[in-house]
Amino acid sequence: MDENKKTGSRPPGSTQDEQLLESPRPDEFTHTDTWRVFRIMGEFVEGFDELATLTRGISIFGSARSKPDDPDYLAAQETAALLAKQGFAVITGGGPGIMEAANRGAFEAGGISIGCNIELPFEQKPNPYQTRGLTFKYFFVRKMMFVKYSLGFVIFPGGFGTLDELFEALTLIQTKKIRDFPVVLFGSKYWNGLMEWFHEAVLTGGKISEHDLRLFHVTDSPAEVVEIVLKSQSELNHLSDRFPDEIRISQ
Repeated sequence: MDENKKTGSRPPGSTQDEQLLESPRPDEFTHTDTWRVFRIMGEFVEGFDELATLTRGISIFGSARSKPDDPDYLAAQETAALLAKQGFAVITGGGPGIMEAANRGAFEAGGISIGCNIELPFEQKPNPYQTRGLTFKYFFVRKMMFVKYSLGFVIFPGGFGTLDELFEALTLIQTKKIRDFPVVLFGSKYWNGLMEWFHEAVLTGGKISEHDLRLFHVTDSPAEVVEIVLKSQSELNHLSDRFPDEIRISQ
């Protein structure tokens, strides 16, 4: 018999998320899940406290595997630098690859560079280009911080984690759980297959509407990313001037 099953213990390296999502053992429930709620609350409180003064954040996502000589890395670095020069804080997952590139761009431009790192079984090392860094145990708490403190998402080529952030944002906007902030996909060649699938399968099959396809932008230009974000802020400020109570309530 497997030693872990025989003793009821967990294998080394299991994450807090994994433990939370496990079915409780009869002899453990009152000793683990109940107290885990307080640990989760503590992460929310710490995140809210650390980021409470952040009002102009832009989250940048992308592959942790991109190298410093990768065109995507260089584009993310340039994009973040341009955003920082416009007074936006750059928020990333705090790790390597595109996350490092974005933090580096903002940091070297003299801007606010925030990393929301996550504890993984094989620890993700925080990159050194951060003016403020946080570490989370739970993915869902970390994702809340990205959404709550961002005025827009910029999505560079990446894998499952990047796609998760993309579709989470689109779902929240589509269902009007959050206001319609800009979601920008960078790298048309990379995203082209997804765009074709959206049009040829998802839209044609009636799973989304034409309007849903206007919830995001695709670009190959760091400067255009900044233009899209600035235009969104200008439109929001205009609405705020006309309908201050409605905008305040929606936020």
